Amino acid sequence: MARKKHLRKIVSPPRFKSFKPIGVTGRETGSVDLLYEEYEAIKLADYDLLSHKEASALMDVSRATFARIYESARRKISMALVEIKEIKAVFGNVTIDESWSFCNNCSARFTLNTDNGNKRCAFCGSVNIKLGVNK
Repeated sequence: MARKKHLRKIVSPPRFKSFKPIGVTGRETGSVDLLYEEYEAIKLADYDLLSHKEASALMDVSRATFARIYESARRKISMALVEIKEIKAVFGNVTIDESWSFCNNCSARFTLNTDNGNKRCAFCGSVNIKLGVNK
């Protein structure tokens, strides 16, 4: 029996629910689920240019585990590009580094910008949200 997975810590959620290819007509090509921890690994290693050791410390996982998460993310993104598939952001096995909100309408998890007093879902605009979700 496999042991329970350690939660991966992420700083901020992806700011998208999905990426969909355009210009492909007449056929549905399916989708690929990119977990939040995979998104975070790509962001830390490729966008923020951190080493695997630095990124693994931020995510509170071993360097080897970070490498597996990163490799999985790269394979999924490659598959989506080559096979013309939609990329969907899926919550996964994470713990949140700051307070997030949860939309009861579209099930999105997001950080809430309260500077302008706007308490709406960042994705669908609903006011039916739960504030301060930790997991």
